[in-house]
Amino acid sequence: MEINGIFTGIVFGLIIGALGRLVVPGRQRLPVWATLLVGVVAGLAGTFVAAAVGVDDTDGVDWIELALQVGLAAVGVTLVAGAGRRRRI
Repeated sequence: MEINGIFTGIVFGLIIGALGRLVVPGRQRLPVWATLLVGVVAGLAGTFVAAAVGVDDTDGVDWIELALQVGLAAVGVTLVAGAGRRRRI
């Protein structure tokens, strides 16, 4: 992977994090930087999962890879937002 690919992955990861947060219903008490970090991680993980499944290189837009990335970002946002909550008994 070249530096250009890494930079592009980071930029797309930021967008994917925002999309993942929009997909999760309700309000998340999560800082913006955490959402963006989750998006970058989910973008990279979604790319690896798409490569493992064999849908990472298609003609045109890779919709399946994008759906995997946004889905993983939504799961990540949910987990991180849930981990920050405290339970009161």
